[in-house]
Amino acid sequence: MCAQVVLAEDDAKQAELVRRYLEREHHQVVVVNDGRSALEEVRRLQPDLLVLDVMLPGVDGLDVCRILRRESDLPVLMLTARTEEDDLLLGLDLGADDYMTKPFSPRELAARVRTLLRRRRPATDTDRLLRVGAVTVDLDRHELFADGKKIACTPGEFRLIATMAAKPHRVFTRAQLLEQLHGIDQYITTRTIDTHVLNLRKKIEPEPRRPVRLLTVYGVGYKLTDA
Repeated sequence: MCAQVVLAEDDAKQAELVRRYLEREHHQVVVVNDGRSALEEVRRLQPDLLVLDVMLPGVDGLDVCRILRRESDLPVLMLTARTEEDDLLLGLDLGADDYMTKPFSPRELAARVRTLLRRRRPATDTDRLLRVGAVTVDLDRHELFADGKKIACTPGEFRLIATMAAKPHRVFTRAQLLEQLHGIDQYITTRTIDTHVLNLRKKIEPEPRRPVRLLTVYGVGYKLTDA
């Protein structure tokens, strides 16, 4: 999947690292180092994605996101060194589609970019098949596969794995996953989420006691990786 990406990052070393990694994924990358230039390039190029640092000189990333959301539905992946929950939620409230906190893995950033671009494309039949490494979720047939084998799972387990498979490598809080189970499990708590995760690991992990696919991010929640 080739796409045109505007990268707004004022740290030259960080910008070069991200640019090289995205170009390795065959994307065309235009780098700018301030908020005003980000707005100008997005308006001029009409790119497929904006990777946006929060701490930009002049017009900061939050203001850039706020302005662009009045003009388009361009996917925005926000990069931030801020770890306070209020700051991260503010970015999402302003219209960012996803965010990553620094320092981050370039490989994970590339995966997030692929996910956002996939959501950007018009829906096709293949978009109903979610593949994350050896795990496949067939949304139409309501089927789960791991290592090529069909896996029996409950409706709650399926909704949970489908939610995470749609956004691989993204960390979901227990509260976010609870929302996905509304109407499926009559009595749901954070303990319900933990139980579903434990059961899914038994079904999709090569070694359930040493998970490499459905991972715990301590103090935050869970994520599905392509291991």
